[in-house]
Amino acid sequence: MHAVRDHDLAVAQLRRSYEAVPPGQPVRLAKRTSNLFRPRNAPRTPGLDVSGLDGVLGVDPVARTAEVQGMCTYERLVDATLAHGLMPLVVPQLRTITLGGAVTGLGIESTSFRNGLPHESVIELDVLTGAGEVVSARREGEHADLFAAFPNSLGSLGYATRLRIELQPVRRHVALRNVRFTDLSELTAAIGQITASRSWDGEPVDALDGVMFSPDEAYLVLGTFADDVPAVSDYTGQDIYYRSLRRRQRDALTCYDYLWRWDTDWFWCSAAFGVQHPVVRRLWPTRWRRSDVYHRIVRLEHRHQVAARIDRWRGQPPRERVVQDVEIPLERTAEFLHWFADRVRMSPVWLCPLRLREPTGAGSARSWPLYPLRPAQDYVNIGFWGTVPIAEGAADGDVNREIERAVSEVGGHKSLYSDAYYDRDSFDRLYGGDTWRAVRDRYDPEHRLTGLYEKAVARA
Repeated sequence: MHAVRDHDLAVAQLRRSYEAVPPGQPVRLAKRTSNLFRPRNAPRTPGLDVSGLDGVLGVDPVARTAEVQGMCTYERLVDATLAHGLMPLVVPQLRTITLGGAVTGLGIESTSFRNGLPHESVIELDVLTGAGEVVSARREGEHADLFAAFPNSLGSLGYATRLRIELQPVRRHVALRNVRFTDLSELTAAIGQITASRSWDGEPVDALDGVMFSPDEAYLVLGTFADDVPAVSDYTGQDIYYRSLRRRQRDALTCYDYLWRWDTDWFWCSAAFGVQHPVVRRLWPTRWRRSDVYHRIVRLEHRHQVAARIDRWRGQPPRERVVQDVEIPLERTAEFLHWFADRVRMSPVWLCPLRLREPTGAGSARSWPLYPLRPAQDYVNIGFWGTVPIAEGAADGDVNREIERAVSEVGGHKSLYSDAYYDRDSFDRLYGGDTWRAVRDRYDPEHRLTGLYEKAVARA
């Protein structure tokens, strides 16, 4: 645990690094790792020093809360909370996603059908603004506008230095049921039923996600927290988690392994590096079977284009990167999945039901203007990550633009961690442009932070 004094010193160092950025130069974090898939221009000025803001300040097992620094990874936070039989309400599926990153850039996981998104469990947060000041924001009070606009602002309104978040009790294991569907309409009907009742066939459901291999082969994975299970599986060795859905109707994992079940193989994307081949897997060190290692390889490839040059030498067409997570209203999900399978032809895809949290106590539903999902609406997050060949006469980005149009046509939204192609007017309409500008003008009057559109679309 980090001492409060150490946290204060780290914040002071952060502010000094902010003051060292010359006026008129962009302000951005100095960090070596990232879970973003947006290529960015190389910085020419010193970045903000966040090196001392990566820890857990404390866990209160009675209040079920945690005080966490903005650059703390979920891996580190989970290590601290599980010791108390607790976990965050939503734990994004990759170990090195940070708390600040999940709140300012969104995150999702299998508890999102009942707990919403990570920012919804934030009680308060301290933010270094574009004016170089640190303010404490809550849902109510002087900085409520910043609190509401911070999610999906991607650092364009400031950087979280400290967050207080809610926690939930968990048990030692997660018992799993892998339910197969051959009709996507039946699958979406089941999601609606589970979201409403939080149960299936008389058994409680605490966690819910799934995988579509094709429109006539898809699975929902129903998780139930449990202290005792007959046996547990291990997918950190030779076995590969997503393949198990096709051969096991029942399964169980330790709670820890369940939280990171997708990280070992980066869902299924480790296949691109040969890590799923039995011989390569035995030789590939276990400590390197994790998403941040694969992500570093991708960044190296983007920089040096080795695989792309080999493909050209072999006479293969260039490929377009299609890495997206989109939220589709439940009633349009089957329609979108059929379109995606027919037009984009990427498989598998991840399915993660989502519903914003219901308000507790008095007051209206929460409003998150920069990612305006509708309260009381069931959505399904659909994640697809890979490349497609660029057809003759087409251009790089055409498939992504087509996906953006299709998502908008069914009333959905897409996350901005990857490539985006919207024109500015469309972007402002979809991502709360008027609200963003008003909040930016208040907290960053000199516009020192890079704008949201510039970050997400212009790759600044």
